[in-house]
Amino acid sequence: MGKDLVTAVFTPHDRVLFREKVRRCVDVLSGMLATEPFEAGGPSAGLEIEINLVDAEAGPAMRNTEILADLDDPRFQPELGRFNLELNVPPRDLAGTGLGDFENEILDCLRAASECASKDETGLALIGMLPTLTPEHLVPANLTDNERFRALDAEIAGARGDDFRIDIHGAERLVTSSDSIAPEGACTSAQFHLQVAPDDFARYWNASQAVAGVQLALGANSPFLYRRRLWAETRIPFFEQATDARPDEFSAQGVRPRVWFGDRWIDSILDLYEENLRYFPPLLPELSEEDPVAVRDSGKTPLLYELRLHNGTVYRWNRPVYDVSADRPHLRVENRVLPSGPTVADTLANAAFYFGLIGRLAEEPELWHGLEFARAEANFRAGARDGIDARLAWPGRDPAPATELVREVLLPVAHAGLDRFGVQPAQRDRLLGIIEDRCRTGRNGAASQTAAVRAAEERGRDRTAALREMTQRYVEFQRTNEPVHTWPV
Repeated sequence: MGKDLVTAVFTPHDRVLFREKVRRCVDVLSGMLATEPFEAGGPSAGLEIEINLVDAEAGPAMRNTEILADLDDPRFQPELGRFNLELNVPPRDLAGTGLGDFENEILDCLRAASECASKDETGLALIGMLPTLTPEHLVPANLTDNERFRALDAEIAGARGDDFRIDIHGAERLVTSSDSIAPEGACTSAQFHLQVAPDDFARYWNASQAVAGVQLALGANSPFLYRRRLWAETRIPFFEQATDARPDEFSAQGVRPRVWFGDRWIDSILDLYEENLRYFPPLLPELSEEDPVAVRDSGKTPLLYELRLHNGTVYRWNRPVYDVSADRPHLRVENRVLPSGPTVADTLANAAFYFGLIGRLAEEPELWHGLEFARAEANFRAGARDGIDARLAWPGRDPAPATELVREVLLPVAHAGLDRFGVQPAQRDRLLGIIEDRCRTGRNGAASQTAAVRAAEERGRDRTAALREMTQRYVEFQRTNEPVHTWPV
């Protein structure tokens, strides 16, 4: 979620100064893109995985502070809810055995975290939304004790000026409300980062938007919330509604939401930062002492703190990232589309499919030329709503089952993209083989959860007991690291 804040109370003058500082940061970045050497693109990638803590009954365990203190590993950080952790996996090249090295490091990290958690009779669950959550769990008292989280809650709730209302129509319907952003803690994701050269950024971001619906269809893993079966990836509409800072009047006027797919293809990373400045008022106007103009004029690399902080409060599903490492700037596409889980193997298969797809589609945009932006967003909604059963559009084809589109068109593209990045063939084939088998069996995380709950209910369990039984079973299978399509019902 980002850096802790020094200040928790902001004045209107703070917001004016902050907006002016973001403007200077954007102008400085514009000049840097034209003249400064950025770290090259290429197959350098990173991963973030959000994790749920569960007790023996598969309910949320509010123990992240204690577990983090015992674990003492800077790769793990707290997330919004006291039952959430985030694992930040250091970046590495995708070439050669990079994807397999990612998998081994994640498994090692999770083993260590699991050992610490087990001392408190707590387990780890990689799942898009913990199915045993109830509204009583997602309250301000269960927010992590963190200055940034408290400030964010106050600012978004204050901007809204009313309760956050949730109304999701799926297989069943959920209507509820909250007076804080605490329900956002239900949403746990796996985020992929790819470093790109400035001249390549727009093509990679556009390609990421184009395939977001396919990612969701294959990777959906959030069918249940508050004992209701909703969308295959309920995390998408729930996150949008649970953090919607717009009063109803602003929504009716077409003001853009902070959780946003976007509304056009771009030509430069500056297009996204300009939109952030133009459309979204500051939420956390914390000012740094850095003068980005003076820093750049001195020959050093500015951190552009205000630009990065503001960008962190605009929740694009594919987010631009400016960062500095060893006094060298670089750019990344942060892909935030997918849920966490079901297993580390499934997560790395999703990553291989994503990196392979955009590795080819960004370099050969003619392969998807003709996909309208509105159609890409419609695919995104369909993938989230219907999951593995979604029908998706693609240039030159009538809307077709996602599994058919992937097997006939997109898997060969992903193979070629991973080859372009120099991924070891054995790793390429293993991970993309998981994607192919998922399509062949029609079983992803959401389908597996739904089938297990249905089976439990047919044995006479009520919904609460069925969800608890399914989640306990899910955690056990997750520990095997066998892909979800192989799990028995």
